[in-house]
Amino acid sequence: MKKIIVCGDDPLAYRLIEELIHQYGVHVTAILPSVERRYGPDIARLLRDRGGRVVESPGADRDAFELAGLADADALALVEQDDIGNLDAALQAQEVNPGVRLVIRMFNLRLGYSVRRNFADLRVLSDAQMAAPAFVSEALGEVAPVHVRVARRTLFVARRSEVRAEDVICGLAVTEGDGEAVLLPADQNAADLVLAVATGEPVSTVVVREDGPDTTQVRRRRRRWLRNPFRAYRGLVGRRLWTTALIMLGLLAAGTAILAAYQDIPWWDAAYVTLLSELVGADADLEARWPEKLITVLLSLVSIALIPVITAAVVEAVVNAKLAIALGRLREPLSDHVVLVGLGNVGTRVMHAFVDLGVPVVVIDRNENARGAQSARDRGVPFIVGDASRIATLRAASVDTSRALVVVSTDDQANLEAALESRELKPDLRVVLRLFDGAFAHRVQRAFGITASRSVSFLAAPAFAAALLEREVIGTIPVDRKVLLLAEVPVVAASDLDGGLVGAAEDVGEVRVLAVTTDSGRQTVWCPPVTYVLSEGDLLIVVATRVGLGNLLAQTGGTLDPTP
Repeated sequence: MKKIIVCGDDPLAYRLIEELIHQYGVHVTAILPSVERRYGPDIARLLRDRGGRVVESPGADRDAFELAGLADADALALVEQDDIGNLDAALQAQEVNPGVRLVIRMFNLRLGYSVRRNFADLRVLSDAQMAAPAFVSEALGEVAPVHVRVARRTLFVARRSEVRAEDVICGLAVTEGDGEAVLLPADQNAADLVLAVATGEPVSTVVVREDGPDTTQVRRRRRRWLRNPFRAYRGLVGRRLWTTALIMLGLLAAGTAILAAYQDIPWWDAAYVTLLSELVGADADLEARWPEKLITVLLSLVSIALIPVITAAVVEAVVNAKLAIALGRLREPLSDHVVLVGLGNVGTRVMHAFVDLGVPVVVIDRNENARGAQSARDRGVPFIVGDASRIATLRAASVDTSRALVVVSTDDQANLEAALESRELKPDLRVVLRLFDGAFAHRVQRAFGITASRSVSFLAAPAFAAALLEREVIGTIPVDRKVLLLAEVPVVAASDLDGGLVGAAEDVGEVRVLAVTTDSGRQTVWCPPVTYVLSEGDLLIVVATRVGLGNLLAQTGGTLDPTP
């Protein structure tokens, strides 16, 4: 039985340990700062029930690794949300066991890739990168934008109706209907969600309307402030000041009209007299009739108040414009944009994805120095510092005119509050929510009409688990609240599949063999028939559920005992 050590006490660590124990039956030792805080109690209970171990240590260092038995372990997972801390722990772990397989969680993948050559066996993964596409696709109402390069081909997920039949590699899921999605159905032709090969032909990005089966193209939106500069300026001045200014301007216009009527002069002459005489100051005309005297007094009073109001409006507009530029706030009301709450690891990835797709986005975070704050400012994304559970903050982000709300902070309660408050402003708003507990998320989604809920740890844990077991997961495909894995699995000598058929690999259940790479990668057989004979050294490229991949690993390597 493989022995794996996991360092961390957050949702990803819990999901990863659960995945390793329940799906692959491996022995897990967890290094926790405390068994009484954060996810420590849940992880300790999980391991206690399945015969695992817990080592309490303030940090993941050499002493903790020796207590956990790293010298005899097969793999080590470092999944704290601290890139430098994980890298330092990896260096110390390598000193204890130079040959151990290391899987580390890093937000900065560029840094992770650059240090891989300093380790004998290192895999760098980003849970934020894996989960971000699911949130983006749900917000836009489209199929999950999964693209992966495999054996010199680019594969992508699409609706069957969007691609040519000859480009379909396999059916992934049946998602139509009221029930849960059926993954990898026995009848592949029944699957409406498919994996296809890119041929250079454009594929529609589809938005499924909630009020019917019709679809429409997603188009890039351009900024509209140039079309209506008055609207843009109005956003810089408060409503009360606008109301006061408009009332005074209305009085001036009415007075001008009355002067034109009583003095029997053209309206432009009346306007000239009003602006030059009344606003600047003129001698009283005692011979004038009483209506003229009344209007003259009224205009004089209005003129006294109008100049300060105009001055205040100009000053407020200038100050607000400077604040908007400095803080990245909205300089104008927006519409048909996406409001993103939370600028942590996941939120930053989601923000970049929206900007790259040309979708206008406004971000909200309580912390003005959040991880993605500077990135938002660098990319010109409006950034509102505030509590997203408050109506005022949501109004400032123009939620009532937005197309979707994506809430990805790490606080489940705050996320739910923001979602419900947003629905008060716009009942038909498309809401994508990040929640850890899957059962709770399903109940919330059903009870409150939330469009979709996703768990980052749920989406990422299968890839981390497969990497620890020395299997390369090359992509994840979220389908509703389930996940399919794209993986490369070698056929090991003397395993059950050495000399067996492709059909035998698929008979384990919930597995589809997309291709077989042979002759050290020099030849790839796509969509191999079930009678294709496998041999040592072949590399299977498969799409599978977590259970299916575990069953396949047992056959190809003969070492794992997966637990369904």
